[in-house]
Amino acid sequence: MSAQHLKTASGASRSLARSRPRYGEVLVKAVLMLAALVSVATTVGIVFALLEPTIEFFGEVSLGEFFGSTTWGPLFNPPAFGVWPIIVATLEITLIAIVVAVPLGLAAAIYLSEYATPRVRKIFKPVLEVLAGVPTVVFGFFALTFVTPLLRDVFPFLELEAKNGLGAGLLVGVMIIPIVASLSEDSMAAVPNGLREGSYALGASKMLTSVRVVVPAAFSGIVAAIILAISRAAGETMIVAIAGGFKSVFTLYPGDEMSTMAAFIAQAGSGDASVGSIAYKTIFAVGSLLFIMTFAMNYVSARMVQKYREVYD
Repeated sequence: MSAQHLKTASGASRSLARSRPRYGEVLVKAVLMLAALVSVATTVGIVFALLEPTIEFFGEVSLGEFFGSTTWGPLFNPPAFGVWPIIVATLEITLIAIVVAVPLGLAAAIYLSEYATPRVRKIFKPVLEVLAGVPTVVFGFFALTFVTPLLRDVFPFLELEAKNGLGAGLLVGVMIIPIVASLSEDSMAAVPNGLREGSYALGASKMLTSVRVVVPAAFSGIVAAIILAISRAAGETMIVAIAGGFKSVFTLYPGDEMSTMAAFIAQAGSGDASVGSIAYKTIFAVGSLLFIMTFAMNYVSARMVQKYREVYD
């Protein structure tokens, strides 16, 4: 090799070694770390905001009374603190929402991932995600003024109150369809095409390949989407407040008016409870319980994703 070539190679090596610091990358890294810290700090702040009033509440109301009674009326005189009516209402409406959202959301995800052409997918997926941007107050009034009267006309044997859990649950289900559909479609799109091609080579149809190959391969992402949708449904406020009502009575019939945990927080926080009173502290106790429930669901979701995640080369 000539001296000129050695000089050029040596110069290039020294040039690479003396490359300037990439301040842009450092700045991006700092911004991303700051965003992560803000998220963590917000969660910690919520915990601390709930903790002190919750401890004060349980200093006056025992856990036995809170979890051992089915009479709920912190704003009444005399007050009652049996939390089960609003827990059951929350679970009922969430269950109705999941029964609506999971089949429709998964069907939409399978269509977008396996059947739709790129042009159709480019149109339909943004339209579906726009549904998540509709204000929930609109869903609430739609359930109250259209869905409940429609249910009464179509199913006259149902004894539905003007505000009821069934209408609220159906619209909460419609609201969370984009969560299930979009996240599930993303998980299915990440499945390698080699699995599909292998299934087709064995003579499987597109439907069989979608149901028996693609969906199981994307199972962890689908489960995460469903649990995220459950958490969103459990914490929904405006739809259940407008269409479900504020009547806190222990009932298993979804046609009755009922109040969820989030709806109670909205009602009590609107000015009916004086600051520092036991009724005011009830807001934080119920908020802490709802926070623990959603945190537990998200934790289960994370564990299931780790357990069933498929790693492809």
